[in-house]
Amino acid sequence: MLHDHDRNEKYCKGIRAAVSRIKARGERVVVLDIGTGTGLLSMMAVTAGADFCYAVEVFKPMAEAAQSIVKKNNFSDKIKIINKHSSDVTVGPDGDMQEQANLLITELFDTELIGEGALPSYEHAHQHLVKAGCEAVPHRATVYAQLVESELLWRWAQLQPVEVEGARLVPPPAVGRCAGAHSVCDIQLSQVSPTSFTPLSPLCTMFSVDFSKPVSSAFQSHSTSFVAQSGGRAQVVLSWWDLDMDPSGTIVCSMAPSWMYPQPTMAPWRDHWMQSVYFLPVETQVAEQEELSLTVCHDDYSLWYSLQSHSLQDVQAKTPLSRPCCTCQAHLVWNRPRFGELNDRQRTVSYVAALRSVLAEDHVCLSVSDGSLLPVFAHMLGAKKVFSLESSRMSKQVIEEVLEANSVKGGVELLEIRPEQLTSQDLGGEQISVLLGEPYFSTSLLPWHSLFFWYCRTALAGLLRPDATILPCSASLHVVAVEFQDLWRIRAACGTCEGFDVSPMDEMVQRSLDFRESREAEPHPLWEYPCRALTQSTAVMTFDFTQCVPEQPISSRGSLPFIRIGRCHGVALWMEYHLTDDVTVSGGLTQPISEQGTCEWSRHRKQGVYFLRSAWDSSGDGRAAVSYSFTFEPSLGDIKMDFSITGQ
Repeated sequence: MLHDHDRNEKYCKGIRAAVSRIKARGERVVVLDIGTGTGLLSMMAVTAGADFCYAVEVFKPMAEAAQSIVKKNNFSDKIKIINKHSSDVTVGPDGDMQEQANLLITELFDTELIGEGALPSYEHAHQHLVKAGCEAVPHRATVYAQLVESELLWRWAQLQPVEVEGARLVPPPAVGRCAGAHSVCDIQLSQVSPTSFTPLSPLCTMFSVDFSKPVSSAFQSHSTSFVAQSGGRAQVVLSWWDLDMDPSGTIVCSMAPSWMYPQPTMAPWRDHWMQSVYFLPVETQVAEQEELSLTVCHDDYSLWYSLQSHSLQDVQAKTPLSRPCCTCQAHLVWNRPRFGELNDRQRTVSYVAALRSVLAEDHVCLSVSDGSLLPVFAHMLGAKKVFSLESSRMSKQVIEEVLEANSVKGGVELLEIRPEQLTSQDLGGEQISVLLGEPYFSTSLLPWHSLFFWYCRTALAGLLRPDATILPCSASLHVVAVEFQDLWRIRAACGTCEGFDVSPMDEMVQRSLDFRESREAEPHPLWEYPCRALTQSTAVMTFDFTQCVPEQPISSRGSLPFIRIGRCHGVALWMEYHLTDDVTVSGGLTQPISEQGTCEWSRHRKQGVYFLRSAWDSSGDGRAAVSYSFTFEPSLGDIKMDFSITGQ
């Protein structure tokens, strides 16, 4: 956020304008800065001429950093850091504040605008901490929405029918009727091409909040009517918001995706504020020129949308104003990327082809993955008997509903048993011919955490036939050194920000929050964060699932020469699973790296990112390289890694 110059600049201009307006009225400027963070906005206010600032920060380590930053910039006499939640702040001779403020400065927003509790904080501040008629920066927030049809986005919300060699696997009716997960889907909408959706409505202004006046956190709803500009299936609402930093609306900080800008490359990048995707409770067919009404509701922390038709009394017209929630459990078992993975037709084709190549009519299969459709596929392809281990009761119930909806409940037996607890008796005395896995586990954070499948395979060794097939038969860890377009900002030191020394913040990060110093990778969905490959990609470790997990560590060392010019910020890591000798499924790159170094990443799984301690400028002549060292520790089930630049 400190690297977001557009945000900082707009706040600075808005603060200067507000201080000037108060001064013009002959008043002292007393500031209340809620959620001060580093103290940056308070320092802007003092520099603009404010007489005194009360800077409130509830997170103790951040409040301590703010105290150091304010002191280092010589503002301790005019800025008081209050380490409390704003609702606990008191006013009076013995209180945290000596007097009420007449300038309210806040940065309490998230992707959904109100998800960090902005409304209750504003409500309390206006009741207790600021004067009536105070100035506020930002002055106003406005929420926008657009109704669209998008097969790509809708795959993240509802399970689609699956074709398995002429047979059709349908989702349970309860899933189709379910309103879905209640939480917002926040993404970098700039990375979703406009060709991936069809707008059915114009961009609608849904509602505004004036922060200079008393704010209510109570339930509210706002509707806007429009004529459908295109016919199609109403499925998804795209939403974002703007901040007007001044009453006239001349200083605007916009969260609009890049494709809303006349020059998309000029759009500011933000990871702290993205855009929101809301899935309607059910999809509805609408006609071009049909009169429609889009309604947004919000409580004190979240938003949700519904669509009403003036000409059709459809299901959505009867949708209650209460917040939608999952009633089918599938949206609690599968997150949105997982829905997308299950709905990926090409991925299904790969798994079905691999299964077809190893299955026989007399085979007994055991599936080890969370909430997987693989055991259903195995049954549909003619396996004699299929067992599936499920990690949770909820996951088991969802797959049971899938089986019932497709009249195959007797063909797959679901077992809520840990692999090491499974006995031959649980399998009816059968030995396993084929051990299946995607592998997918809901607890996995980093790509290699799904190596848990290997441990399951090891625990089940005594139940496998000597000639049993393991699918996938192996996995490989792949790496490539990259230049990020913007993601590097989340780990880059700030030093100075808008002319203020914020280096104590960097020191705090180094002490407590910096993954680099502990030599660890972080999970990131790289399809949202463009990058260029500066080296070739390579497999650095291979894991043979046909054998049990070894007792001794596995190590790998090597180097990746720089072959392209650019600034290397770090290394991207991902897993590829070799289902058979001929079929591989990637959790990382989905296409070969282009000649220019462009990378296309899987949307279904997060990749690992290891940030270098400092960026490296590559000349691309192959003289310098990224050297790597990996060690897989069987006792930990994790991979230790280190990278350095050699041949400098």
